[in-house]
Amino acid sequence: MILQAPAQAGAAAAPTISHLPLYVIGAYLLVLIGLGLASMRSFRGTSKDYFTASHSVGPVLLLLSVFGTTMTAFAMVGSTGKSFEQGIGVYTLMASSSGIVHSLVFFLVGIKLWAIGKRHGFVTQVQFFRDRFESGALGTLLFPILVLLVIPYVVTGFIGAGTFVQGATRGMFPVAFATGVPATNGAIPPWLTVLIVCFVVLFYIFQGGVRGAVWANAFQTILFLIAGVAALWMIARSLGGLDAASAAVLAKRPELLAREGKIGHGEFLSYMLVPLSVGMFPHLFQNWLTAKSAKSFRVVLIFHPIFILVVWMPCVLIGVWAAGQGLQAASPNAVLGMMMTKYVGDPIVRGLVQAGTIAAIMSMDSQIMALGTMFTEDVVVPIAGKGRVSDRAQVWWSRAFILAIMALAFWLALVPPPNVFDLGVWCFSGFAGLFPLVVAAIYWKRVTTAGAFASILAMLGVWSVLFYRGLIQPALEGKKPEEPLVLGLMPVAWVVLAAGVALVVVSLATRPPTEATLKKYFA
Repeated sequence: MILQAPAQAGAAAAPTISHLPLYVIGAYLLVLIGLGLASMRSFRGTSKDYFTASHSVGPVLLLLSVFGTTMTAFAMVGSTGKSFEQGIGVYTLMASSSGIVHSLVFFLVGIKLWAIGKRHGFVTQVQFFRDRFESGALGTLLFPILVLLVIPYVVTGFIGAGTFVQGATRGMFPVAFATGVPATNGAIPPWLTVLIVCFVVLFYIFQGGVRGAVWANAFQTILFLIAGVAALWMIARSLGGLDAASAAVLAKRPELLAREGKIGHGEFLSYMLVPLSVGMFPHLFQNWLTAKSAKSFRVVLIFHPIFILVVWMPCVLIGVWAAGQGLQAASPNAVLGMMMTKYVGDPIVRGLVQAGTIAAIMSMDSQIMALGTMFTEDVVVPIAGKGRVSDRAQVWWSRAFILAIMALAFWLALVPPPNVFDLGVWCFSGFAGLFPLVVAAIYWKRVTTAGAFASILAMLGVWSVLFYRGLIQPALEGKKPEEPLVLGLMPVAWVVLAAGVALVVVSLATRPPTEATLKKYFA
């Protein structure tokens, strides 16, 4: 039985709380360090191997790494916190549509970009768009936008890790980490968790590059798939079974069990555009390029939707059950950790389940690796001149930028955290706004450079205004952000619409691309 340490109790009066879960989590982190050392031994010393693993990843590893890098703190910590607030409809908001949309995007966009990237030697999205639209300036515009959209995504991982561990270790260290607040007293503070996560992630991606990230993601994916199912089963058993857990919600918060919960129809439908974001994730582009062949994508297309069900359903149910139990959480981000601490009895099993959850949270490694690759390939090499930066120098430039981004994300994660789910949706909305651009670049011969510029600027303008109104302004005024609906629709609908209209209208009004480009990409 897990006992709570009284907020004002001294060290002598504090009840004994098992530290075994922390030892299990520590063992998991040591395994990641071991994977980093193993990937270092396989590193071939070239920038191509560091950035694309020499296109050597087979179908199973591709599936695990692609899925792992899309299921971050947003999926586990964020979905649990959001369902705690809004109900079971959160599953249909993102999980059900993502299962279909992600696989469709992998098929229509991912395989095409893999083939193009391998044929022309591209390592980043910016290289592809520069060449496709014959414009270095387009890449210069796109690079900072992609970086600015990825950084908050990384921050959600740090926030998720910090608040999860804080909720899971409440009362463990009543003297060392005393706060006097029942919800956080004796818990490991978020800054310490984030610092440890930074060190471990930096270690294995510094050693093995994208191969280190792929191997780590594969191990983490297996772990958190098992952890999600185990957490659901053990928490349900502690609550008296699935029926009893749901009956408690029906008695106290019946609105949370409605199909859409407290979510309006327009909001519900417009959320279906959010999963389009995977078509423009820089880290997915890099993961796609690691594939050995196009056949590797078959396993991804089949199993990705199934894996989404396995991860999202337990987290959403746990969040709804937490509301039915009247859980008092300092932040929605802490709900998952608190539920595991309270209802998963055996400390070793609890440690395994918590390690699996942290595995999902730490899947931001591919995002960080992608930023380092983009900085080297899209900034350092173009400025210095092609062929003038050695492989060794390219790797070190990438590491330096990764270190800077990690430091920035660490600092941002210490700011009073927003809801992980909401911040993730904002990031995805920006990437979804770039989706018309990548589809047009692959399939539409008439799209022009001017149309591409117009689409990017339209996306940036609409997204920035709505982001400020929906998240920044309420934070500055000390208010809790509400769902930022515009005419009943999520901002992603207006961002995608503005980007798509600008792309089509300007492309039709300007000079078509050269015959050489059309032959290169449509022959």
